[in-house]
Amino acid sequence: MSHIATDVLVVGAGGAGMYAAIAAARAGAERVLLADKSLVGRGGATVMAQMTVAAALGEECPDEWTAHLEDTLASGRGLCDEALAAILCRDAPARIREMGEWRVGWARRADGRIAQVTAPGHSRPRCCYVDFLNTGPAVAATLRRRVANIAAIRRVSNLNVTDIVTSPGTADGTADGTADGEAIGAVALDVAAGEPVTIAAGAVVIATGGLSRIFARNSASANMGGDGYALALAAGAELVDMEFVQFFPIGHLAPRLVGMDPIMWDPFRYKLGGRLLDGNGREFLADYGSDERDGYTTPRDLATYAIHQEVAAGRGSPHGGVYLSFAHLPAAALADAFGPVIERLARNGIDLGRMAVEVAPIAHYHMGGIAVDERMASRVPGLYAAGEAVGGANGANRLSGNAIPEALVFGERAGRFAAAHAAARADRADRALGWPRGAGAEAVARIRRLAEGRPGAAQPAALLEELRALMWRDVGPFRTAAGLARAAARLAELRALLPDLEIAPGRAFNPTLVDWFELRASLAAAAAVTHAARHRSESRGAHQREDFPDTDPAWARRQHVHLAPDGTFAASPAR
Repeated sequence: MSHIATDVLVVGAGGAGMYAAIAAARAGAERVLLADKSLVGRGGATVMAQMTVAAALGEECPDEWTAHLEDTLASGRGLCDEALAAILCRDAPARIREMGEWRVGWARRADGRIAQVTAPGHSRPRCCYVDFLNTGPAVAATLRRRVANIAAIRRVSNLNVTDIVTSPGTADGTADGTADGEAIGAVALDVAAGEPVTIAAGAVVIATGGLSRIFARNSASANMGGDGYALALAAGAELVDMEFVQFFPIGHLAPRLVGMDPIMWDPFRYKLGGRLLDGNGREFLADYGSDERDGYTTPRDLATYAIHQEVAAGRGSPHGGVYLSFAHLPAAALADAFGPVIERLARNGIDLGRMAVEVAPIAHYHMGGIAVDERMASRVPGLYAAGEAVGGANGANRLSGNAIPEALVFGERAGRFAAAHAAARADRADRALGWPRGAGAEAVARIRRLAEGRPGAAQPAALLEELRALMWRDVGPFRTAAGLARAAARLAELRALLPDLEIAPGRAFNPTLVDWFELRASLAAAAAVTHAARHRSESRGAHQREDFPDTDPAWARRQHVHLAPDGTFAASPAR
């Protein structure tokens, strides 16, 4: 078994994690461990994000971060944590300009200023981009280069953190929700060796992204199954706004599309006015109160609802969605807007001048996450969060373009404050010597036990597929009390099966071993979403209850959940 000592451990190496590592090193941390269960800098959501980045730069017209905040709060339907939302909007320009200094390649106007466009929900053009669906990949590549040039940052891929370790005996044991000990590191599975790794750390940053992979239709990378939420819960942290999952309305459905983001259509629909048509070729958004004669203006939640209703009424496309058509536009306009993307589409057999594509809602982003303060600190001392792992800033519905700024802004703050916490701990513990006796022992023993292999009634991969189908059916874009109750009951049954699942023999790169830990995390995240959704008896933003279709002013409050001592979910007082 390996042991690593570090000042700051960053779990997850997408945009938020890489920025947190950079910030921690910049703040004086001499040892920063950047760990990812896939490849550092090449997993997570940032590398897949192909659209725009919101920041009040004022390049196209006068703009202020306070105006960006107003738009963010409006999109959040009254539930944004205003302090976090203000930090996001206030700090976004500095982070975006810093990325420009690091040569990310923002698209430029003829006069050399950063180009900015308007996106749905924004009151003015404030969204910048890297041309032709390259924004996320360019941001990720820029951060990878930056991380590679900082000697203090150690990068480790194929390291699956399974448990946050907290110091024993430091809690007062009261029932007021106080944290059970201080975060002092983690236990991880070395995927390549099939062996446990212990990591002693002065502070831990969770930057593992969201949970959209727990739904059958999703735009997530393979490692977005809710790991960070499960880690935080088990360590004693609270989660907030877990019921709010954003379902992107026009995720690609058919024909088959290889090597391209399923939500790629949005910027082109916005630029060109792509038409949404039912199965009979008729535009239908006006039936739901959205007039798009002057451009693409329909909010995401309304578009999702309209598409769902058309399909339910039997007016959908052959694969269960609706059509998106650009065929009314001249070939020159398509070539100018899509650029080299036209060639990539052609390789997939798609000619937009002659055919429509089928689109349908798809799980895309999670507004909820770990409850943190303005330092990105959870209620567990020494445990921080960044990026999509953080809950609260976006409220009930995320404003378009806020995802990458959230990764950069919250990553910078989490890394900086985590480094300060680690420095303050330096005179109280020599992390090179390890942990107090017994800390992390159960997590280490679990990995060793599972790695031995065992027979079982079912394989983790099969239950992961069942989980995703269950969540899409019963906890998807439109929910009911009966469906949520059915989901909660089955999730509890699946969690009970975990001790008896089959693990194939063999330690190195054992997929069943990895799947077991993913299933455990995904079940915890799914249960938290379902628990919160059952208790919010209204429709608001991305949370839509068919049995409670109206927004209730009495529910203009956030829900916090945590794990009770018996392992069940408990609601904290609403804030």
